[in-house]
Amino acid sequence: MTVSAVSSATTASTATSSSSSTSSSSTLTSSDFLSLLVSELQNQDPLNATSTTDLVNQLTSYANFSSQQSINSSLTSLASSFSSLVTLNSVNYIGHTVEAKADTSTLSNGSATFGYSLSSAASDVSITVKDSSGNTVYTGTGTGNSGSNTFTWDGKNSSGTQLADGGQYTISVTATDSAGNSVLNYTTVTGTVTGIDTSTSTPSLTVNGVSVSASNIIGVTS
Repeated sequence: MTVSAVSSATTASTATSSSSSTSSSSTLTSSDFLSLLVSELQNQDPLNATSTTDLVNQLTSYANFSSQQSINSSLTSLASSFSSLVTLNSVNYIGHTVEAKADTSTLSNGSATFGYSLSSAASDVSITVKDSSGNTVYTGTGTGNSGSNTFTWDGKNSSGTQLADGGQYTISVTATDSAGNSVLNYTTVTGTVTGIDTSTSTPSLTVNGVSVSASNIIGVTS
């Protein structure tokens, strides 16, 4: 009787018992693996015993299985420690003004400032600003200098109406060179970090009322 045969029988038994018990688990533990191996030795045919080679292979599999479980446990612990370290470092950003790769900002004091990076000089730069519902509220042009560029929107829509503070707006930039090739690297927002969100595996910073991944911070200005 092989380990696979014992495993199949054990799996069938587990499937039957799981319907009447909510505490049963489908996860194969190191003890389960060893129990299967012992069951094989106890139930093997004396006239057709497991060969030495097969037994060594199965023992090797058990050793590898046990080692893998230990490695997985260590990696989980390491990931938890790393997450805590990232969170601790993120706290240091609170109160500082940062620049981050992002495209959304909150209208405050009648304006919102964005940035964008170009890999080379652009001959044509088009800028679109949309509200949180996806409606276009502004279209215009921007500077095309190689490297960093800044655009400050005055908070007025295409009709010239001043929009109320507090709304979140997203910028979209199209930048092309004289040959029509895109030269846009990324867009940025700048603002003061007012808090952090650790509800996900990657902590987020609150910048201008918008969540920004800590990994997207590219500079601290003050």
